[in-house]
Amino acid sequence: MEYCISIGSNWERARNLELAHRRLAELFPDVRFSAEEETAPIAMQRTAPFTNQVALFHSSLSPDEVVKCLKRLEQAAGRCEAEKRQEIVRLDLDLLQYDRLVIRPDDLRRDYIRRGLQQLAVQS
Repeated sequence: MEYCISIGSNWERARNLELAHRRLAELFPDVRFSAEEETAPIAMQRTAPFTNQVALFHSSLSPDEVVKCLKRLEQAAGRCEAEKRQEIVRLDLDLLQYDRLVIRPDDLRRDYIRRGLQQLAVQS
């Protein structure tokens, strides 16, 4: 199956995205990343900018198994409930779609996600 995920961070952004890149490449060797893009936070009081990007990869894992991998990776970056309440996002990995099944339609409408998907389409 083909998976599409979003990656975001508003805390120690470079370090956390590098961790995500490394670990995702270990888990999913064919992973491809769009360019990183700085964005303003959405629906948050905290004004710290985010670094976001999109990634595509293939896996024989089920969607539930992929989500578990993503959550473990978020935890490896130090994501926790206390920081979530403070709107500190060390690493946020969301499954947007697999094959043609859209999981997060609102996210897929965001400009930075659309630009990332266009970049990845050009690369293939």
